[in-house]
Amino acid sequence: MEELPPPLIVEILGRLADSAELARCRLVSKNLNALSYEVASVHLICTLSRYLKSRAPETKHLVTPFKAVFSTLARNSRTLESVSIGVDKSLGSISYDDVEDESDDLYLTDVSFVREWLPEIGGGLKSLSLSDFWVQSCWRKSEVLSLISSCCHTLLELKVKNAWLSVDGLDPMPTLTSLTLEFIRLDDEDLNKVNNCFPSLETLNLIGVGGLKEPKIHLLHLKTCHWTVSNAPLSLAILAPNLVNLTLKCIKPQSLVLETPSLSDFHLSLEEANEFEVKDLHHLKTLQLQSVNLYSLICMFTWGRTVKKLTLDSLQLKMTGFSLDTLFDVFPNLSYLNLGAGGWTEALSSFGSGGLEGRIGMNGLKEIVAYLITVYDIELTLRFIFSILDKCTNLSAMVLMIYHQVGFLTACNLIRRCRAACPGVRWKWGVWKEGMADVWVSDGI
Repeated sequence: MEELPPPLIVEILGRLADSAELARCRLVSKNLNALSYEVASVHLICTLSRYLKSRAPETKHLVTPFKAVFSTLARNSRTLESVSIGVDKSLGSISYDDVEDESDDLYLTDVSFVREWLPEIGGGLKSLSLSDFWVQSCWRKSEVLSLISSCCHTLLELKVKNAWLSVDGLDPMPTLTSLTLEFIRLDDEDLNKVNNCFPSLETLNLIGVGGLKEPKIHLLHLKTCHWTVSNAPLSLAILAPNLVNLTLKCIKPQSLVLETPSLSDFHLSLEEANEFEVKDLHHLKTLQLQSVNLYSLICMFTWGRTVKKLTLDSLQLKMTGFSLDTLFDVFPNLSYLNLGAGGWTEALSSFGSGGLEGRIGMNGLKEIVAYLITVYDIELTLRFIFSILDKCTNLSAMVLMIYHQVGFLTACNLIRRCRAACPGVRWKWGVWKEGMADVWVSDGI
């Protein structure tokens, strides 16, 4: 490695998955030691094994404090553009009962700790990630956002996880284009500070952010947003004229308002909303819906004619009046349809009560993916499938994912009869189970 060109060595050192290895490289030779200070990124993660060793009486004296290791690495690097420090996900299994003291050795959003190294390197940073140890951070409010905004004037990307964040003293960061807050208690109940201090955001991820009452995202340059609401705010609003991709997961907001005219890809998961106001989604092409009341939610979509790819599922297996008749009325121009287990079960039940009778066909539909949770009545299931094929005359592919508890012989019999009755369709089937990847049995013929 010593014979490689210095720029290549620096690049290799900068790509180490754990910068603890960088410190070890400094002991190998004078050349590696000198070049190690030129790396552009530092990435340090506290593993579960390191944590346990630092707590065990027989080994804790052998473990250098994690914060000290990082501070040394960060301050001694001359041209840092990216910094990432955090605890491994495996430490999430540690509960309050496992911690007997009020230690702060892994309290990584501690302002006094961050102040040790950020002022020296913040001017050149483009990316900063802090993933805290929830057991130590959840009861300590941090003003680290204020410190970051005062030190990092060219920062493009910021990620903070597992912390309680104050917005007091937060200055505008006009260069920031990507912000991720994950499992955060945020003292910004309406998101005014986020809107005002990060005006140039193009990507915003709010995953499990609590402390919100009537949050409103109002960002003119936002293009991608993933928002998973952890509590039940009174209302939600997104005003983003350039937003293209939106994933929104919430429970029961009293009001949901979307002013996102450029939206093309939309994933919405909610139980219900008393008021659902959506304006001018004329560019929407891909839509995913999850709800305990699919029928009610679908009926709110008055602009479904532009949608080409649709994925539906019910969060609970209960009958709400949802049927393929309703689906085809609201979304008449689909080319792809994916029905989750809840959606398929509701549609099958509706068909058993007379659905699809006399229904005008869906000539544009090319592919259907269906998740079957049971095949208790194989004849009804076959009649439903054949009725769909009769109405969707240009359907070329049908994918049936069958629940793992359904007997294998029953599943094979279902697919065999489908192929025999409709040989012009490409049939593909497999097995699904909650929390696991789908397993394919046949790739289609």
